[in-house]
Amino acid sequence: MPSVKENTIVTTAAAVELRGLRKSYGEVVALANLDLSIEPGELIALLGPSGCGKTTALRTLAGFETTDEGKVLVDGDDITRLPANKRDMGMVFQAYSLFPNMTVLDNVSFGLRIRKANSAERTRRATELLELVGLPEHAARFPHQLSGGQQQRIALARALAIQPRVLLLDEPLSALDALVRVQLRDEIRRVQTELGITTLFVTHDQSEALSIADRVGVMYQGKLEQLAAPAELYSRPATAFVAEFVGTMNRLPGLMNGGTVTVAGRSLPVDGTAPASGSEVDVLVRPEAITLRPAEDGGGLIIATTFLGSVTRVRARLADGIEVSADLPSHQASALTAGTHVTLELDEQPVLVAAPLPR
Repeated sequence: MPSVKENTIVTTAAAVELRGLRKSYGEVVALANLDLSIEPGELIALLGPSGCGKTTALRTLAGFETTDEGKVLVDGDDITRLPANKRDMGMVFQAYSLFPNMTVLDNVSFGLRIRKANSAERTRRATELLELVGLPEHAARFPHQLSGGQQQRIALARALAIQPRVLLLDEPLSALDALVRVQLRDEIRRVQTELGITTLFVTHDQSEALSIADRVGVMYQGKLEQLAAPAELYSRPATAFVAEFVGTMNRLPGLMNGGTVTVAGRSLPVDGTAPASGSEVDVLVRPEAITLRPAEDGGGLIIATTFLGSVTRVRARLADGIEVSADLPSHQASALTAGTHVTLELDEQPVLVAAPLPR
């Protein structure tokens, strides 16, 4: 999409801190001593299952929720008790929430009208923002005349019109179909980067979080399990929950031997704290770290294959009944049809171990 020439849209990249946030709804703990720092101009995505507390954290930052304990700071100022309309934050919801009786231009400029900006200023800034999101020719249309993706672009432009210090995105893409979701995801990232605005993005979709964010925070039961760059989160998960929530993960039985673990006939170094020698553990291994090779006397059996383009996901059942997934180059996987006997090999790299699950 074209960007604004000689852009006069001004944003301030604010630093955000959530300190020791605690929030309970009766016996349900939504936030459990949550700490989160967002650097000026950074886009942080909060990822996690339903009920993990990610939306509560965002709504607390927005001022829509009060906490039992903790502080919310923006550029060092304590805004914990400040009402939502005094926080200078723009918010985009899952529902577009556009006014059906207003044109696109009027929807975008609505916040400016509330702030008593004059008509010329409202029109100028709304026009700039429509150019920024690639919809300047839609200014005179009404929301019902737009597609879902276009309506969400308008909602984004409206949130930015008031020149917020922080942009908050609450699952803004979940109501869209897959192709539009990817396109708008990239558009949000482009706009955020161009404006340099501090952004908190909440989603349950890991592909969105990993593709759009500078850092991703994985939440579970009101706590931040890990906050890291997408590549680190995927390759060096801090906990078993993060490892299995982000991407696909296999569990293989292993036996601890000092700082190494014996698994599938190999001794591999352990990433992180190693349990005591002799402990039975589950070894967490990504599909791309497994190789399956045809072998007449192999201890595994191919049960299914799924073509994914350049790679094929191959599902095998091992001699002990455990099933594993391996991502192999498609040209290599073509020889692995259902019923083929295979041997399993693991890459030589540190692995994460966890307490074994019942089998």
